[in-house]
Amino acid sequence: MLWTLCLLLVLLADASGQYPDLHIFRTTEEIKIDGALDEQAYRLFQNTQPSFHQQFPIDTGYARSPTEFFMTYDEEKIYVGMKLYSNASDYVVTSLKRDYSFGGNDNISILFDTYNDQNNAFLFGMNTLGVRREALISNGGTMRGDFAGSWDNKWEGQVKDHGDYWVAEFAIPFKTLRYKDGSTQWRFNSYRWDTEINEISTWNRIPQNQIIMNLAHMGNLIWDEPLKKPGTNVSLIPYATTSVFRDFDDPTQSQPSTGVAIGGDAKISVTPGLNLDLTINPDFSQVEVDQQVTNLDRFELFFPERRQFFLENADLFSGFGNRRVNPFFSRRIGIAIDSTTGQNIQNKILFGARLSGKLNERLRVGLLNTQTEKITSTGLPGFNYTVAAVEQRVFKRSNLAFIFVNKQATNPDENAINYLPHNRVAGLEYRLITPDNKWSGKTFYHRVFSASTTADKFTHGLSVEYLQPRYRLEWSHMIVGQGYDAEVGFAPRKDFFLASPEFQLYWPNGAGNLARHDLTVDTRFFYELGKKDNNFLDPFSLSEWQIDVDWDFRFRDNRSISIGLQHTDVLLLRDFDPTRIQKDGIFLKAGTDYSYTQAQLMYSSDDTRLFSYELSPSIGTFFNGLRAGIEGQITYRYQPYGFVSLDFAYNYLELDAPFEATRLWLIGPRIDLTFSKKLFLTTFFQYNSQFENLNINARLQWRFAPVSDFFIVYTDNYLWEPFSQFSSRNRALVAKVTYWLNL
Repeated sequence: MLWTLCLLLVLLADASGQYPDLHIFRTTEEIKIDGALDEQAYRLFQNTQPSFHQQFPIDTGYARSPTEFFMTYDEEKIYVGMKLYSNASDYVVTSLKRDYSFGGNDNISILFDTYNDQNNAFLFGMNTLGVRREALISNGGTMRGDFAGSWDNKWEGQVKDHGDYWVAEFAIPFKTLRYKDGSTQWRFNSYRWDTEINEISTWNRIPQNQIIMNLAHMGNLIWDEPLKKPGTNVSLIPYATTSVFRDFDDPTQSQPSTGVAIGGDAKISVTPGLNLDLTINPDFSQVEVDQQVTNLDRFELFFPERRQFFLENADLFSGFGNRRVNPFFSRRIGIAIDSTTGQNIQNKILFGARLSGKLNERLRVGLLNTQTEKITSTGLPGFNYTVAAVEQRVFKRSNLAFIFVNKQATNPDENAINYLPHNRVAGLEYRLITPDNKWSGKTFYHRVFSASTTADKFTHGLSVEYLQPRYRLEWSHMIVGQGYDAEVGFAPRKDFFLASPEFQLYWPNGAGNLARHDLTVDTRFFYELGKKDNNFLDPFSLSEWQIDVDWDFRFRDNRSISIGLQHTDVLLLRDFDPTRIQKDGIFLKAGTDYSYTQAQLMYSSDDTRLFSYELSPSIGTFFNGLRAGIEGQITYRYQPYGFVSLDFAYNYLELDAPFEATRLWLIGPRIDLTFSKKLFLTTFFQYNSQFENLNINARLQWRFAPVSDFFIVYTDNYLWEPFSQFSSRNRALVAKVTYWLNL
């Protein structure tokens, strides 16, 4: 069955599309990055599609705010000059901090697909005050998670206001990009937000029902002569830290501990398309803390990777499987389980290496290796993690991919217990994306190899999506065996088969103030395979089904409204306390069937205003009781120096006795100040009543040189039991300096 479906996907893959051309010419003229665009070299540039297309509020005409652009290049850099007309006298800029968000800003972005694979691209952008951002786009840019804004690299940019238009001028070194030696053609696109008239426009047209960064819709950038390999490209990024730390929960620590550490990274360009990243004694103290959530679900929640070492070409390693099951989840590296308590503890990374990139236009490879230290206090050995991935493009955009993951214990003690000496996963996938974006999907099979004796150590999935301007159809199914214990992966739920048909209807280009709206119906049917010990279901019986109905409205003035209804029918297979705070022995009993329905409304105001907010109230039944709540965000922006915001969530749960009525609060004030383009202060407070914890994280960042920073980071966690106790759990103060040195 699996290979029959694979053949079907292959047969669907060979479609073609036509795109406009750009012709770029080499220059010997000196290009000054000053926002003037008065160099003669720019005038030689040829653009067969000079007008931008409107993508919002409609997607059927040309942009009301014209955008012109010019390109040239020399031996070291490619230069792009954007000329953006606007009637605005006061542009919207949310802050001066690098890597701003596209939404709610007057800004322009340019994209280069240097290998013409329609799957990966480099993005560079600037807003009207010259604040920069850069990102890597993967998996065709079909989902928001395909945007990696944490990627950082060296390039130049300048903005100049000319009254009725503004200019953004880019100078991007070829060393910053990855491409094939002798390239004669890249793919290119650009998109812009003009807040004066709430217009999003793109050089090559992108329909409203597709994400603005979708790589299916790009033009051809044709070079006048083959590109040469750039010169030696080696970067060293050393760091030094000093810290003070106190763990108040550790009775053996009576005084704060201090520490000094040094380490660093190296980036070595092996070929123009293949990069070697090295790290020794890595430190991630400057990484922003995760945003806390209230967990009312029965399973582990997913949090994205934020550590810089794991981000470049991350899709090559983590793009396998789907959001419910994945053979490699990089956040497992650096985390171990304390065998005495069952809790997660930090497992320090000693060193790491990653070789990743393109061997040619159709073949990507990745090899990742890291080593963690032995934890003497718990008896756990060190672990070596090795991940190998290969991705071969077939047809226009589709690809075949293989992954192998190995977690291997190193230098274990003779008496160490409660760990497996190795855990390995091998997986094969076929991923479909047609050039016209009408068909997409994937099918995969992954298997675990470990010393565990649990049966069914595999997972398989299939998804196929058909997209039209007025509707979208999707079928997906997945099976996860009880023995699929991928220790370096993400598989919170096992021993089930899931079938999930979905459809979506679009009404673009609405009348009046309504820009568009769409209706989505998503269904999920879970069947237990019957390999777990339970006395409630026969093998392959329906244990849970869900249906979600959502109607989303987007208005021309940038407001949005969403109305949602979700129904769940579930048979609990194990005891469960959804509040996680009841007294011992109070829980919903396994073997009981529950049917409940929730209604939700979400409203978002215009985020280009100085004051904006999101509100999402909900109410309905929940297991054998009632659930009501509200969550949202309130933001005030002090342009352009930053903003103050408040994230909040409140849930009221009233279940049948002996459950006590529960009020769960999650409050997260945030202060984000940008004193200049080089000095930033972020302070984040998070109070979570479900875990009785108050977290404070403050980070001061000074970018004293390109891609070089000085950080001061303060973190504090308090135990907060209302009306009784307020005490510190742990506290740390870290100073860190990093410097990017090109050799």
